[in-house]
Amino acid sequence: NGNRPRTDYSGYGEMSDVCIKRKIRNRMQDLGNDIFVQSADRSDDGCKSLSERASSNIKTKDINEYAKEACEKWLDVRSFGQVFAFKSKGSSGVSVGVRGPVSIHQGVSVSPIEVRSIQITKSVNGEPVKDGKDASARSSDTMGQKHFVQFGLYEIKGSINVQLAEKTGFSEEDADIIKECLRTLFLNDASSARPDGSMEVVKPDVNIPSSADDYIISVDELPGLEPEIIEGV
Repeated sequence: NGNRPRTDYSGYGEMSDVCIKRKIRNRMQDLGNDIFVQSADRSDDGCKSLSERASSNIKTKDINEYAKEACEKWLDVRSFGQVFAFKSKGSSGVSVGVRGPVSIHQGVSVSPIEVRSIQITKSVNGEPVKDGKDASARSSDTMGQKHFVQFGLYEIKGSINVQLAEKTGFSEEDADIIKECLRTLFLNDASSARPDGSMEVVKPDVNIPSSADDYIISVDELPGLEPEIIEGV
């Protein structure tokens, strides 16, 4: 949809669970924890792919031992789980699935959002202008669009499964790290569409409207007019 912020057919904003988990992983990494699924621009071990990272750290081909070592090594694996199935020559040649205890649902705005679009232009040529071409042929005025949400309050839900936590070794300390990541979710996550200070995490006791009963509706008098109130409407 032209890279516009996600919305459903009713106009409510959406934030994918993958996006949220990416931000949590980045915060895990910022807090000094080893994570397996690293962004290419945030790789801290020199590995350029997941296959290379897996083969560099785990040598066993025993499925159970492989899963155990992966959970012990990487916080995001014992949190969210991971499928290890690589075809490259550098991998260990095993297919292992780890089911994690932490579930993150997609975020949905509590009210419909307004997606604003502004037109942008380039102020410089991307390529040199060939000799003989008219100045009007230059590409400095190439146009594009930038999209952003003026304001939105999104609700995100998640859970931790105790039985799966026992299998992956996910501990109370790990749970505290997850909570801290959620509390500081938008640190080091600024962009032109969401600059520093524009995003914040609010507490659960915020009054989030879910029905018409959650609103205070009043009728204000206008000069020279007397409002008519029809009961039941």
